[in-house]
Amino acid sequence: MKYYIIAGEASGDLHGSNLIKGLKKEDPSAEIRCWGGDLMQQAGGQLVKHYKDMAFMGFLEVLMNIPTIFKNISFCKEDIKKFNPDVVIFIDFSGFNLRIAKWAKENGFKTNYYISPQIWASREGRIEKIKRDIDTMFVILPFEKEFYEKKHGFPVHFVGHPLIDAIENTPIVDDITFRKENNLDPEKPIIALLPGSRRQEVQKMLDVMLSIKGDFPDYQFVIAGAPSLPDEFYTPFLKGDKVGYVSNKTYSLLKHSHAALVTSGTATLETALFEIPQVVCYKGNWISYQIAKRIITLDFISLVNLIMKREVVKELIQNELTSKNLKKELSKIVSGAERERILEDYKILKEKLGGKGASQLAARLIVENA
Repeated sequence: MKYYIIAGEASGDLHGSNLIKGLKKEDPSAEIRCWGGDLMQQAGGQLVKHYKDMAFMGFLEVLMNIPTIFKNISFCKEDIKKFNPDVVIFIDFSGFNLRIAKWAKENGFKTNYYISPQIWASREGRIEKIKRDIDTMFVILPFEKEFYEKKHGFPVHFVGHPLIDAIENTPIVDDITFRKENNLDPEKPIIALLPGSRRQEVQKMLDVMLSIKGDFPDYQFVIAGAPSLPDEFYTPFLKGDKVGYVSNKTYSLLKHSHAALVTSGTATLETALFEIPQVVCYKGNWISYQIAKRIITLDFISLVNLIMKREVVKELIQNELTSKNLKKELSKIVSGAERERILEDYKILKEKLGGKGASQLAARLIVENA
């Protein structure tokens, strides 16, 4: 059968690549055309457009790039029409994907959504579009099944979280080798800095994250470079006192870290699955933040706290994200009772997420229902 997959961010590329592997296992003759990234291409998808050309952060950035976005939407529709797939599969990236889903449904294509748009966080009214335009929804967070089925009467499949498989399937070198290969101090414990994947957010996050480096002389701060940004982008942050840097090796970095400062998003859950105590950070464009604050209905922004329905890790958001506060919260998790409490909560979190095999289960259900 023929499958057309659309992902628009680095995390979507990761999960899309594992879904492609699953589809090829369930359907050895599968033809797969995709929007995504290097990982989806390496897994066997024919890459149409890279997510690096589509990732715009915040309301202002989206407004500034509206012509490009609409050009991509038109091109995507034409490309789907030419490929004529048996099923179109959407991975998160709701602003773009829900527009394509409406068109695809109207034109007789079967529509599957893997990794739900976060309508439980904001603009819940989008449920009506999903009911209208999506044939089958596969969710990866335990509370999403209850949200869709009990609150909105829309049946979905909970397949578990694909990060569990992604982490298990990623080869990770031992601590000594990792430090040697990346010119890191062989002795000092590592504080991992995960500042995000988009230029605007990385700049904001690293400025404040690195401002407290001097307060923790017994530790080394190491930046996780995003695959969507060139190494040269990080050069200004590596001057002065030595700051470590690794490119596209986030899982290895987390595996060998002692604590982490993490920009909100999927990375907060990845950090928890590696059992690394963390402080969650977020500071957006002021106007974008003011708009978001008025439409987001959640008590927390990190997936860790959302899944657990309570504060497991500290969140420093917007004006709370200061050097003083960050120093205070990091001090709490490098040692002591707070650190131990977080590690115990992570064990409960893992149980809630279910076991391995999310990508393969989703692939099997997609093939069966196509």
